[in-house]
Amino acid sequence: MRIDMITEPGNPQRLNEDYVSATLPAFGTGGALVVLDGVTPPEGDDGCCHGVPWFVARLGGALLELAGSRRDMTLAECLAVALARTADAHRETCDLFHPRTPQATVVAARWDEERVEHLVLSDSALLVETADGTVHPVLDRRLAGLPPAVRALRDRVRQTGEESDREAYVRAVEGLRNAPDGSGFFTAAADPGVAAHAVTGSHPRAEVSALLALTDGATRWTETFHLGDWAGLFALVRKEGPRALVQRVRTAEADSSPRRGKQHDDATVLLAELD
Repeated sequence: MRIDMITEPGNPQRLNEDYVSATLPAFGTGGALVVLDGVTPPEGDDGCCHGVPWFVARLGGALLELAGSRRDMTLAECLAVALARTADAHRETCDLFHPRTPQATVVAARWDEERVEHLVLSDSALLVETADGTVHPVLDRRLAGLPPAVRALRDRVRQTGEESDREAYVRAVEGLRNAPDGSGFFTAAADPGVAAHAVTGSHPRAEVSALLALTDGATRWTETFHLGDWAGLFALVRKEGPRALVQRVRTAEADSSPRRGKQHDDATVLLAELD
């Protein structure tokens, strides 16, 4: 078994809001991985005195501990408990009902001699390579399915770069994030109930040869710059390592228009070769 990972901030002057870790429990074969991408809030009040890096460190650490030690719990149950623990850690000091309270996307996976389990929430990605070399992307596509009016605002931001357009788009997206009626998309914030909305599943262990977890700062190689498909991305990381993927993304970002949302984003890649 080999695990190789990298995480790099999009801006070296800002703290990295991604989280990545893996564990190989001492009690036997198997392991677990967790990758989080903290949601950067707009400038202004977010109701929390701690910030996104604190949140992803607390949530990621709790989720990894539970995924690695509590085989009697599903990954969704582990995420729900980790969210409750993290919320309790700042409930007395922070406004957890604020729409911009710290939150994150989630990728988690766990394996033993029998099965490989996975969980994905929001727009980070998990690629599962099966024994025959086929790459299966595990994606939560709800964020990509924004209503037409919101997609139009997003396209306008990319075309104009105007701050007023960007603020309107941010407000529209915030109205869909963790909406009580379930009409939008979900991120891990303060409500343990969002864990039930994660994309989950499993494969027989014998069918899986490797896992690749990525935040959207790394999936830009495929989803934003269209430099190759998911199989091509996996092949690049397998051949040259996670750092090579991040370097290719940085090159593409430098050559692109700064109006494409964030020109540089935090990027995290974790490759777990199980065979």
